[in-house]
Amino acid sequence: MNNNRLLIVLSKNPEAGMVKTRLAKSIGDKNALDIYEILCQHTARIAEMVHAKRMVVYSRFIPSSDLIFNDTFIARLQKGNDLGERMLHAIESGFESGFHHVVLIGTDCYELNPAILDDAFSRLEQADAVIGPASDGGFYLIGMKRVIPELFLDRKWSNPVVLKETITILKQLDTSYELLEELSDIDTFDDLKKSPLWTKP
Repeated sequence: MNNNRLLIVLSKNPEAGMVKTRLAKSIGDKNALDIYEILCQHTARIAEMVHAKRMVVYSRFIPSSDLIFNDTFIARLQKGNDLGERMLHAIESGFESGFHHVVLIGTDCYELNPAILDDAFSRLEQADAVIGPASDGGFYLIGMKRVIPELFLDRKWSNPVVLKETITILKQLDTSYELLEELSDIDTFDDLKKSPLWTKP
């Protein structure tokens, strides 16, 4: 365990109609919730294999018990008006707790594995930031060794230029960064059909 490293999982509370809403339009709220819980289980499992402390940051409330994100995870509550503010607050809380390298992920990427997460932390030994590009133009991971508010504030999210804009900001700030391999999130029905989770009816 490396006490200088913190892995943060940004997670929504698993409630039908509140998670995977784009996917739910095609497969229904209950099936979308089932997929979401599988993704959370996968995320928790690989997180527990990483050489870092772990934190889960819930969207609406901290549950009294959680079978997926168990007591090996520090539990916190998300704060902020949009995704950028919520990510920034979570990362700030990591540095305020004394960690030197902070990596943040969501629960959408079934292709993510422990080796990639360990690689992200290793790259922060040299670079100021590390990004995991997602195939939809966003990112599945972002890590840093100091707070960079400009990456999170006053931005539009869930669009195909998020990654490109993020790299532009890093260059403008003269901040060194590393890119990991590109992976795919599962946000839509098309994403699901291309993933290992898809079983034809």
